[in-house]
Amino acid sequence: MTPDDYDAVHACWMACAGMGLNTIDDSREGIIRYLERNPNTCFVDEQEGTITGAILAGHDGRRGYIYHTAVNPAYRRQGIGTALVNAALHALANEGIIKVALVAFSRNDAGNAFWESLGFTARGDLTYRNKALCAITRVDT
Repeated sequence: MTPDDYDAVHACWMACAGMGLNTIDDSREGIIRYLERNPNTCFVDEQEGTITGAILAGHDGRRGYIYHTAVNPAYRRQGIGTALVNAALHALANEGIIKVALVAFSRNDAGNAFWESLGFTARGDLTYRNKALCAITRVDT
């Protein structure tokens, strides 16, 4: 994924129900900042000039994280999501990462089924917490 992919990737995210975006982290500037920090671990799938799927993945040197994995609904059930995840996992492993985490909304049944099909397990022993350090507008798809 490159900064030039932003408009098409954002459109893909918006076409996918169950995504949780926000106006700062997921803005053009926010995604460019993420790509600069993680230049080798974020991917798009492109078919005939159309971006059909995307994955953001990165790490903190210790743990890998996956964000905003999406495949346009018109292109699902073709292995695109699995290929994107495998590319990200391979890239993270090449950077020395041995464990990867992600967050999926509990209401996102299709997304959770996808992650489970790839062997990602739910952790019932954790409570996810966050705190915004500035005003953020959340956009749910």
